[in-house]
Amino acid sequence: MTKMKAIICTAYGAPEVLQMQTIDKPFPKSNEVLIKVKATTVTVADFRIRSFTVPRSMWLPVRLALGIFKPRKPILGLELSGEIEAVGEEVSNHKVGDEVFGSSMDKWGGYAEYVCLPASTILGHKPATLTHTEAAAITIGAHTALHFLRKAAVKPGQNVLVYGASGSVGTYAVQLAKLFGAEVTGVSSAKNHTLLRTLGADETIDYTASDFRDQLGQYDLIFDAVAKLPFSLAVKHLSPSGTYLNIASPLPSVRMLWTRLSTNKRIITASSPRIIAEEMIYLTQLVQEGKLKVVVDKTYALEEIQAAHAYVELGHKVGNVGVRIN
Repeated sequence: MTKMKAIICTAYGAPEVLQMQTIDKPFPKSNEVLIKVKATTVTVADFRIRSFTVPRSMWLPVRLALGIFKPRKPILGLELSGEIEAVGEEVSNHKVGDEVFGSSMDKWGGYAEYVCLPASTILGHKPATLTHTEAAAITIGAHTALHFLRKAAVKPGQNVLVYGASGSVGTYAVQLAKLFGAEVTGVSSAKNHTLLRTLGADETIDYTASDFRDQLGQYDLIFDAVAKLPFSLAVKHLSPSGTYLNIASPLPSVRMLWTRLSTNKRIITASSPRIIAEEMIYLTQLVQEGKLKVVVDKTYALEEIQAAHAYVELGHKVGNVGVRIN
């Protein structure tokens, strides 16, 4: 049987648990497509799965869901871009040779030379202007930013604060909020302020500055992309009918619940949404028109996956971290 290289997560732990192995190349079922993976990414979700970084209260249910001693699905990698090499006999929406990108969130599997995905998986056609690494980096971050900005109903002229603006979701949130007509303030370390300005931020604030709190204004939407802005501080700078959005904390705190009940302020907490075909098409069009930029911080070879995970785990990546697969 034909073989392929893949990164196997052999246990929960440090990046060293990720090991290159040679395994059987998958063969597509009648309703699947076989993708030759050209690039993937290391997302925060990838490193959290590998290291099993979850809230203590969620330890047992997450272990039961993912696997007790190691991931039940040992090949991580939630985003990918590549070329369709084969299709099952029942597949009609894709053909051999199509260059596609998307998320394998239901199956994972991006850290391999090949992966089989159901034909129902939402896959976009890779824009010719993008590398496979750039295309792979669109899916989760851009969809998350778009989904929640629409949920918050951002309107022209509103003041939007994006906290964690230099991360994957943050860089897309800054651009999309600006496209929706908002006045955008991006919060990041000072070294990333030039980047945020090129992405459309009207104002930038350094969260490490001693006068950080004094620089904050009043906002119609506070988009916390990294769950590091204290809610007690955020709520003070939210307009009376404003929206607080925290995409990294799926469960609201007691104070958030009380604020929701006792004021006109909206509180939204959630994790990554499912990919929607219409949103994939919309985001692809924005990229093709040059209205949405993909920010890639560093790119590693598949053989360097441990180093890529170690870098992402530091928490200072800018935009996305790509992984090339030859």
